[in-house]
Parts: sequence; structure tokens; C-alpha cells
Amino acid sequence: MINFKILTLFPELFPGPLAASITGSALAKRLWAIEAINIRDFAFDERGTVDDTPYGGGAGMVLKADVIAEAIEKTQGEVVSKKIIYLSPRGKVFNQKIAQELAKEEEIIILCGRYEGVDQRVLDEFEIEEISIGDYVLSGGEIAAYVFIDAILRNVSGVLGANESLSEESFSGEFENLLEYPHYTKPAEWRTRKVPEILTQGHHAKINQWRKEQAIALTKKIRPDLLKS
Repeated sequence: MINFKILTLFPELFPGPLAASITGSALAKRLWAIEAINIRDFAFDERGTVDDTPYGGGAGMVLKADVIAEAIEKTQGEVVSKKIIYLSPRGKVFNQKIAQELAKEEEIIILCGRYEGVDQRVLDEFEIEEISIGDYVLSGGEIAAYVFIDAILRNVSGVLGANESLSEESFSGEFENLLEYPHYTKPAEWRTRKVPEILTQGHHAKINQWRKEQAIALTKKIRPDLLKS
């Protein structure tokens, strides 16, 4: 079982959508666990102050190193977590390979930033790994955490109903570095558009070859950068 501990200013947002569908069923089966921890609980004053103005000037506020450190140390307890992730737009871009590696962890602490970010000193002190889910900026790390956790959980044994489906998805199995091929279902003809004939013939070797060719063609058209890798 993998356990996620979320350090956030908005613990009420969790588990949120992660409690529904595939991840929700896996949560009910205790294939994974989640705990949302309010950063304000570790503030050092009655007002629950967690941020302050940045040294050097500039707009916005910065989450305080001492408060975040207190939250991390109390959350870790006696067992120091192997992984602490700060979801940040300046981090290493998240991908399927990273998701597969993180799925092997027993516990991951996720720090959700707000405002202008987190005091650099706490990131350095705990050697926190920064990960980005894309080249854009969100209002906070909570929404990014949904994406991050869902992608990891799909690689945890038992979470998906059929593990073989994972090997045929984009960026997985023989489709690593490729986008997924097109899918079709009944009816065989819809608005004059027909299902490709090869998919109706039951010749699995030819179907697999067609799917691979389609995946390569789509990747070349939409994400040619993946083919270069």
C-alpha cells in the first residue's frame, strides 16, 4: 500500500475527486491511503501565520521555512519519509516514467505551495524534490496533486481492473514514447463513418501492427518531440 500525506492550506480539498471512480474503489479497498494535513496547524502564533513578505521586495507572499519544517518533521514522525515532493512550476516535468518509479514508494509527502512559493531554505534543508505537471502556473499545488496522485496510482498493482490495459496506454509498455492508438466501439457505422475494417477481422497480429502504426503516426503528427527521444 502507498500512503500520501498532503501538506496543504486547504485540507478540505482531499481526497476530492480521488475518492471517485477507479481511485476511489482502490481507496475503499485500502490499496492506498491519503491524509491531508493543515499547514496552519504548525504556525507559531494564534493567528496561524504561515507566510511573510519576500526579502528583496516584490509582489506576493512566501510560505515560511520554520512553519513548513515543523509540518514536515511532525508529519514524518520517527520514520523519515524517503520522498518529499514539492509541486512547483519550476520543477522537473512529470511523466509516466516518474509515475512508475514513485508507485514503488511506501509513503510520499506532497507539499502544496500557495502564493509566491516556499522559502528556498526549507527545500534545501530537506532535499525536497520539485516536480511540475506542466509548463503553466496554477493558483496552488492542490489541483496538481490530484493529477500527480492519479497518475501514480494507475501504476500500483490492483488499482486498475485489468493491468494489461496499462501496458497499451500512451507512454506505457511497448507504447513508451508514443501516444495511444485510436479506439472504436459499436455501432460499426455511425454518420457514414465506419470502423476500420482490420479491427473487425479478428486477426490479432495484424490488429496489433495496425495499432502500433497508428500510434507512431499520431505521435509524429501531434508530439514529434517524443519520437526524437
